[in-house]
Amino acid sequence: MSKIKVANPVVELDGDEMTRIIWKFIKDKLILPYLDIDIKYYDLGIEYRDQTNDQVTIDAAEAIKKYQVGIKCATITPDEARVKEFNLKQMWKSPNGTIRNILDGTVFREPIVCKNVPRLVTNWTSPIIVGRHAFGDQYRATDTVIKGKGKLTMTFTPEDGSAPVVHEVYNFKGNGVAMGMYNTEESIRGFAHSCFNVALNKKWPLYLSTKNTILKKYDGFFKDIFEEIYQKEYKAKFEAAGIVYEHRLIDDMVASALKWNGSFVWACKNYDGDVQSDSVAQGFGSLGLMTSVLVTPDGKIMEAEAAHGTVTRHYRDHQAGKPTSTNPIASIFAWTRGLEFRGKLDGNKELMNFAQALEQVCV
Repeated sequence: MSKIKVANPVVELDGDEMTRIIWKFIKDKLILPYLDIDIKYYDLGIEYRDQTNDQVTIDAAEAIKKYQVGIKCATITPDEARVKEFNLKQMWKSPNGTIRNILDGTVFREPIVCKNVPRLVTNWTSPIIVGRHAFGDQYRATDTVIKGKGKLTMTFTPEDGSAPVVHEVYNFKGNGVAMGMYNTEESIRGFAHSCFNVALNKKWPLYLSTKNTILKKYDGFFKDIFEEIYQKEYKAKFEAAGIVYEHRLIDDMVASALKWNGSFVWACKNYDGDVQSDSVAQGFGSLGLMTSVLVTPDGKIMEAEAAHGTVTRHYRDHQAGKPTSTNPIASIFAWTRGLEFRGKLDGNKELMNFAQALEQVCV
């Protein structure tokens, strides 16, 4: 059988524990026998990250920038116990976070719908893609406990030396809590472009959810930027594709999502995306059946991975020589999503058909 020729390379990012073992199986049995492909390999296993002082993660991200497609295995993000276990030099940051910052992309999570996996939300017959704006808000907030009576203010000091802007937040009559959080126009614009491009790619409608009735300025800023970009750059493309873009209130959107059948892209602010992506995954039946794709604002670079961890429990059994049975589907889909995107970029219909066929036989 002649192999399918792939004109341009993909970047492979190897991982840890049980997923690393499954990863090699997938590559050797399902990918290499069928494709004539140049794979740029980076070992993101925790030991090698430690050896290179995490430089390998930065190099891998730069390679994805260069070749436009990354395919990543699940990796360990070390905590104190892992630092001890592997005798690490330090508690290295999450490789996903590092790659996300370098590529400046948005993470889109999509469930894998299998005929034989029962869905908790029975009317969800087609996937829902959740796009999470993974920057700012609560995740970069400054929060504090207030002791006693006093006035809380918020001050913005302009760099140009003009008068500071002071907002009175609350007059405390006793103990309490307070928080200040922020976001940037640049980051929100990048998020909007990523979402519009993913929706166009899928030919699915896009919904942005906020609570702009309460956070009139903060969430209103998100709503206004999305609307402006849509009208200027995407409206004609959406109409040509027969899809729509709409802003909805988060509470209305949650209720609608449960009622609908799927086949839409849901753009969420940081906290909403954190919560709703897990809720959507579980509603489709399993957190383990979830793909995660990082897409840059221009839609020209992507990195695909499984949305689950390294399956440590099975790895401990494997180390002890016991038989294991680990679900490889999300890891297979990391390969297929990456290869399909490579096919799209290269105009390689044969490669796209191969990726789609491999997904079909899984579900």
